Amino acid sequence: MKSTRILVVDDEPGIRQSLGGVLQDEGYTVETAASGEICLDLLGKRAFDAVLLDVWLPGMDGMETLSQIQEIPPLDRPVVVMISGHGNIETAVKATKLGAFDFLEKPLTIEKVLVVVKNGIHQRKMERELRALHSTNSGSKIIGESVPMKALRQQLGLMASTNGRVLIFGESGTGKELVAKAIHQMSTRASESFIDVNCAAIPEDMIESELFGHFKGSFPGAHEDKIGKLQRADGGTLFLDEVGDMSLKTQAKVLRALDEGRIEPVGATESIQVDARVIAATNKHLEEEIERGNFREDLFYRLNVIPFYVPPLRERMEDIPLLCDYFLGEFTRAYGRKAKELTAEAYQALSDYSWPGNVRELRNLMERIVIMNPQTKVDARHVPLPLKKKGASEKRPEWSGSLQEVREAAERDYILKKLEESNGNVTRTAELLGLERSNLYRKMKALGITFKD
Repeated sequence: MKSTRILVVDDEPGIRQSLGGVLQDEGYTVETAASGEICLDLLGKRAFDAVLLDVWLPGMDGMETLSQIQEIPPLDRPVVVMISGHGNIETAVKATKLGAFDFLEKPLTIEKVLVVVKNGIHQRKMERELRALHSTNSGSKIIGESVPMKALRQQLGLMASTNGRVLIFGESGTGKELVAKAIHQMSTRASESFIDVNCAAIPEDMIESELFGHFKGSFPGAHEDKIGKLQRADGGTLFLDEVGDMSLKTQAKVLRALDEGRIEPVGATESIQVDARVIAATNKHLEEEIERGNFREDLFYRLNVIPFYVPPLRERMEDIPLLCDYFLGEFTRAYGRKAKELTAEAYQALSDYSWPGNVRELRNLMERIVIMNPQTKVDARHVPLPLKKKGASEKRPEWSGSLQEVREAAERDYILKKLEESNGNVTRTAELLGLERSNLYRKMKALGITFKD
């Protein structure tokens, strides 16, 4: 796991040196800064667990620096301990209101500094674990009692607590990201960051910067330093979604990072050590991609330490009632609507459909039913999909609903089909449909198609 990183900010070299030495002796990784401006610059480049911040600094003072630190997202924000040689009650109260964990007066004692730092880091860890627990309870519930889903949960229980790399296979919409989050939240890294990267959605000329970060001026348009996803995942989990769409050039750099445990941001002269568990996912047959020369065989074996298969919905049709009830409950609460109940005929209609969009398509349909149907009882007439029978793709589909609903359902089905053909890449889908990307986004939103690009 990553070491605890502390930043000491003081304009007196002697204080920086003595505090840094004491903290390093305790096993912490320490960096120092002589001003608030340098402090904020370092926080923009690297993640720190704690900051010891002097109140009286040249230029931007400690209070203003503290205020700007509070703008960092909670998951990445360090705990701040203020220090001052001219402290008073008023200053201490103000610092606490601005978000400081504690306030220390000079001259500092080693025992007091170490106790406060230890307590502050412990509190930060507890807060992160609480957020992870809340996320586990609300955002990563795996629904299903079918044999494939029971086997999936059993496999989760066996491997989630390890640090082994995982490669998740499955069609678009089956819930691969959900499984990746569950693995993270059941692991020893649950209190650290879960960082996801959609390899299919990031332009080829940007993915290297997105993964590894860059320094200001390293290429045209690099107006400021950027921390890469791998560094943000230090100590936690990096999820590479649709890894099969990654270019060979980027694959080579990812392979090197996995082998060495180090990354080199674009424009950097030195590498940075990172410790992130990598979970990858793909809807492609990577063995076939290797034969075609589109995917590196050595990277495949690095990622495929623990293979994981998420079954399509058509292989777990008995889970449809449970999934429907869960999604209906989720959306009725979210939109403040009355509880919905599907009739036996509605469940039968849903079971007769082939679900090319898998669980994502079912979830979108339940959201649409909650929004569009005032009825408490929902029967087959209120299911706005072209109800194509399983195994009857050449037959004329059965339709239900108004003309407008049928038109929208057909349009939605066609867009989902094109999304699947382009492996979820919205830009490619827009090209296939002859639409501007922004127009496609608006169309998807109007039709209730949720997709994380």
